[in-house]
Amino acid sequence: MYIDEYKRWQSVTIEDKDLVSELQEIQNNDKEMKERFGAELSFGTAGLRGILGVGTNRMNIYTVAKATTGLAMYVLTQHNPHSVAIAYDSRHKSELFAQTAVEVLVANGIKVYLYKTLAPTPMLSFAVRYLNCTAGIMVTASHNPAEYNGYKVYGADGCQMTSDAADAVQKNIQQVDIFEDVKRIPFKKALDEGMVEYIDEELENVYYEEVKKQSVNIEVHGQAGLKVVYTPLNGAGKVPVCNILSKVGVQNITLVTEQEQPDGDFPTCKYPNPETKEAMALGLEYCKKTNADLLLATDPDADRVGIAVKAANGYELLTGNEVGVLLTEYLAKVKTQKGTLPENSVLIKSFVSTGLADVIAKDYGIDTINVLTGFKYIGEQILALESKGQEERFFFGFEESYGYLSGTYVRDKDAVVACMLICEMAAYYKLQGITIKEELNALYEKYGYYLHKVDSYAFEGLSGMEKMKEIMQGLRNTDFDNIAELDVISTEDYLESIKAKKATGKTEKINLPKADVLVYNLAGNAQVIVRPSGTEPKIKVYFTTRANTHIQAEEQYTKLAKDIEKILA
Repeated sequence: MYIDEYKRWQSVTIEDKDLVSELQEIQNNDKEMKERFGAELSFGTAGLRGILGVGTNRMNIYTVAKATTGLAMYVLTQHNPHSVAIAYDSRHKSELFAQTAVEVLVANGIKVYLYKTLAPTPMLSFAVRYLNCTAGIMVTASHNPAEYNGYKVYGADGCQMTSDAADAVQKNIQQVDIFEDVKRIPFKKALDEGMVEYIDEELENVYYEEVKKQSVNIEVHGQAGLKVVYTPLNGAGKVPVCNILSKVGVQNITLVTEQEQPDGDFPTCKYPNPETKEAMALGLEYCKKTNADLLLATDPDADRVGIAVKAANGYELLTGNEVGVLLTEYLAKVKTQKGTLPENSVLIKSFVSTGLADVIAKDYGIDTINVLTGFKYIGEQILALESKGQEERFFFGFEESYGYLSGTYVRDKDAVVACMLICEMAAYYKLQGITIKEELNALYEKYGYYLHKVDSYAFEGLSGMEKMKEIMQGLRNTDFDNIAELDVISTEDYLESIKAKKATGKTEKINLPKADVLVYNLAGNAQVIVRPSGTEPKIKVYFTTRANTHIQAEEQYTKLAKDIEKILA
């Protein structure tokens, strides 16, 4: 069947020369043909994502056009007037895919608003709500390697699509023939006839003003003389991050030259992900040269930010959990001091993120809502507050994978506001004569040491997805008494919505949406969470250990990780 599909692609006129070349290169390679034509890219809550190339299982103008046709069918069932906002990042063919989506949408009678140049994901979320659009498309593969691209799809609320909406789009896509059922109007014609409209500077300036409003201590920026090194990792972050830091008064910013300009090859690191040491390496060199207080690094679509701070022995990378805890403490402290913390404030975070934030929030009288992994679930909780007229109760939101949000102007993680607040926090503590690292240590001394680690296990190719399913099912079929000699206290299965207590055998209902997640609660407040990634062919394992010292927590993690690796092998 995949050979027939390959031949069909050979028989049509392919517009993209890169695809034509690839068709020729693989014509005598059965394995490569099967990889590209043996399956179709699946559309889910994270949208569409895959390796660039020819075929139904690759990201190209034809798979983009087919998926966008399915999206158009869905949009036309939603509220009038029908319109979609589109943005794109620095990846290869991002602008081309954005224009392809425009061509399909306008051919289906749908108005399109398009960012003229690179824009980060949070700006897309903002535009959807500001322009009252039915949906939004962000052409990006986030922090994946250079050979990937994709697009995230947003609903009218500015959140990434819900499961129900994504299922409806996927059902539509399955009805579309990739060549025969796709309508397109040439981009230039759509532009000339006003069917697509470029998003202007006015909207961008409103976005920046909304970000600026999230500052709780703006005066410290100009007082502390903070030295910042910033890298956009060759992505879309340079203009918006530098713009907002300039607006609040951060004056001493050094850009990492090699990673400053947009470049889809990401030549300095394979994974342009601020969670990895490799991506931060050049920035750390710049920190040493300039004696900087702080390193900021945003991913290609500028919704995540990683940081490094001065420590006793040079510079130290902080985890997403640590930054989330620090921002929770900082915002709560300053708002309490200034009397600007609303009553019944709510911290919203993913359930795989650190419990230390819950403890700190409670000390300030702030409630915590834990949601499934994925920022859309945080966005949904903000929407729920908004629907009750209680939008101001939203205090802060974060997830351990380096995503943060203050304010309700967007409904996704925003590295632009996060960069501003991290700089503000660093300046605030610098004026007190302490570093961010010293403040973090003070929190650990007060509350105990919380260690969080995330390990990923990759399963590449078509067989990889099947292997991941087998592993998850195998875990569900196994009743573990202990992991790394720590007794299993209870197990939570979010696919079955059940929490089972080991000692009593009793079960409780989990009141969260179904998800392919298993949680093992262990003796000593340790925890192991296992889930397949929603965006990559990986199984992610989240470890939590709590102890009096870092060394003790690390030793416990090492034992847990070795045991889990054997189980997943």
